[in-house]
Amino acid sequence: MSNWVDVGDVKLRVETSGEGPPVLLLHGHPRTHTTWHRVAPLLARGFTVVCPDTRGYGQSSKPPTTEDHEPFSKRVMARDCVELMRRLGHEEFAVVGHDRGAYVATRLALDHPERVRALAVMDAVPIGEALARCDAKFAHDWFHWFFFAQPDKPERAINADPDAWYNVGTRNTPERMGAENFADFHRAIHDPATISCMLEDYRAGLGIDRAHDDADRAAGRRIQCPTHVLWAAHDDMTDLYGDILTIWRDWTTGPLTGAEIDSGHHMAEEAPEELADELAAFLNRA
Repeated sequence: MSNWVDVGDVKLRVETSGEGPPVLLLHGHPRTHTTWHRVAPLLARGFTVVCPDTRGYGQSSKPPTTEDHEPFSKRVMARDCVELMRRLGHEEFAVVGHDRGAYVATRLALDHPERVRALAVMDAVPIGEALARCDAKFAHDWFHWFFFAQPDKPERAINADPDAWYNVGTRNTPERMGAENFADFHRAIHDPATISCMLEDYRAGLGIDRAHDDADRAAGRRIQCPTHVLWAAHDDMTDLYGDILTIWRDWTTGPLTGAEIDSGHHMAEEAPEELADELAAFLNRA
């Protein structure tokens, strides 16, 4: 059953399960916390698992934005997570983030090193790093980053036919995603307010989030906790970046490990057992 936790200026929908050391699982775009429905029960055998909808996504609050998109910056989303975990009684915790959730998780580890004991990122490099390395291939294959950052037009395009935009009936089906997870995702993409907030996440990414990453790099700030990087064998991370761990070494001072998951981009839905085993092994040694 979902609960809503007031973390300040927003309320986050959250589900918790299990007992043991706390681990926060952060979803990506355009998913909600239910993307973890096959992984969370496996991790809950040894951990207290916390799965929220991040601000603007799913059924969490959808605050108004500002000209610089700061309410949807990863710094603000990270603060939400710190307060969420504090209100659930967890002063220190591990965090796992996928896709856009990986950027929130990375910002958590950079801004709140005293809170984050371990970090796992899935199919991501830091936003500032991705933009600094942007080439014609990235711009072609990841065009949505730049389209989503435009005013007004992305909302009009997506809301005209959300099912077509988000591949409903082809890549995204109840059979592939699980019926309840699909229903939650489908409800979210048909909510214009959620669409606007998800786009604000991307608008913040090209501006204020990149500025925060660039400032950290210039100041020599690095992730201090053990970090584990996972990438999907059937996605494009290695095509874009080659050795993923080489990139993350420039962003970490603590132990750094990594592994490939035999999956497409949505690892939690496509390879839950392999992913849960990999995460549990990392969290137990971190």
